[in-house]
Amino acid sequence: MNARILVLPASLLFGSCMLGPDFKLPDDSGGLKWKASKSTAETHLPDNWWKLFNDPELNRLVDRALAVNNDLAAGKARVDTARALVGVDRARLFPSLDLTGSTNASRSSADVLQRNLPPGASVDLESQHYRSTFDLAYDPDLWGRNKRAIEASSAEAAAAQALFDSQRLGLAAEVARQYFLLRGLDAQHSVLKSTLKTRQDYLDIQKSRADAGLTDGITTSRAKTELELVNNDISTVERQRGAAENALAVLCGKPPADFAVSHAESNRSLPNIRPGLPAAVLLRRPDVRAAEQELRAANAKIGVAEAAFYPNFSLSAGGGFESTDVSQFLNWQNRVLAIGAGVALPLIDAGANKANYRAAQSRYEEALASYRQSLLIALREVEDAMVDLKGLAKSRAALELAQASSQETLTLSKDRFDKGLTNYFEVVDAERGTLQIQLALSQLEAQQRITLAALAKALGGGWSGK
Repeated sequence: MNARILVLPASLLFGSCMLGPDFKLPDDSGGLKWKASKSTAETHLPDNWWKLFNDPELNRLVDRALAVNNDLAAGKARVDTARALVGVDRARLFPSLDLTGSTNASRSSADVLQRNLPPGASVDLESQHYRSTFDLAYDPDLWGRNKRAIEASSAEAAAAQALFDSQRLGLAAEVARQYFLLRGLDAQHSVLKSTLKTRQDYLDIQKSRADAGLTDGITTSRAKTELELVNNDISTVERQRGAAENALAVLCGKPPADFAVSHAESNRSLPNIRPGLPAAVLLRRPDVRAAEQELRAANAKIGVAEAAFYPNFSLSAGGGFESTDVSQFLNWQNRVLAIGAGVALPLIDAGANKANYRAAQSRYEEALASYRQSLLIALREVEDAMVDLKGLAKSRAALELAQASSQETLTLSKDRFDKGLTNYFEVVDAERGTLQIQLALSQLEAQQRITLAALAKALGGGWSGK
């Protein structure tokens, strides 16, 4: 009998199997070409892709945000939690050993105990009981339930890490977006300040001419109107810049009152970021990796649900001491031993296991649809960025030609005005056209940088996941 008891754990252990389907990644490669651009050989973006813009201030802001951002700190904590939960599931593969102890004292009623005793007999009404044992328990995991649970939690931990990488990538891209927006506003502010000086000079001239009786008051009034319109544009730009600066402060983990970015001009050169092949992009994208791991976890949980239909075996053993006299507690004669095996077979559960199994399958189908959707979104984001860059490049070329033409028009208008061949309103119209083109060009240059940052994010940013 003892031999059979010892053989039972070994037979359960070596006879165990893994229920549920083995994971297989769906064959969705994303294709071999882009719609908006010719496919090129794979190009690996550096992890710190923002340094391609050659802007020390941008580098400083991104590095600070990655170091102290509170949302990122919360994401790192979620990764640590997921990894710890893997250890909880892995521990179920091993036996558990507990030390238990108990003691109690009691006193019984004399009337109850002595009622049926012979006359003169006595009984001890007070008693003590002491017990301490080591209890060993083991689940042989005959159907692979625990192994599938480990597979699921490990995939969930990998998904948490991938989502954290995606969060870091998104944070860097958002810092870059706000920074380029701020620098675009700086460029507009510089244009407006220069225009303001010109408008003020013209107003002074018109006042002098009006005081001398050379012009009527309407010319002076018009010059004053154009001056105040520029002041209004400057106020709008300063308000928008303040909002962008405050957004950068929060991203960098500082109160807006303690944060400032000095006015400066951006490096006008743009980095050349090539998309590579669609399949390579999908491999780099951390959000796609997260969706894949979530699909893997859902697949493993089908095996966990399936194992619930089968008997659950357990092995147990215990040993220790038990006594009614504390002074005799460790006496070898007072030792207690126990060894056993148990089995629990589900018979009637009102369909709970079957419903849970169907739910696990449905969750897998949900994760599969989410995975495929993440692939489509990844490809769309790259296509969108490339379409935007192509359109912005055409717009910039057109605006630069328009700027040259408007500048020529303004020069001719001023020359005609100085010679008395035209009135001041023609100069004002020419100046307004030049100003609008300069502002639009500043906005477009900022948008090009913002779109390049969006493309780097859409390509996965070369993030290594470290």
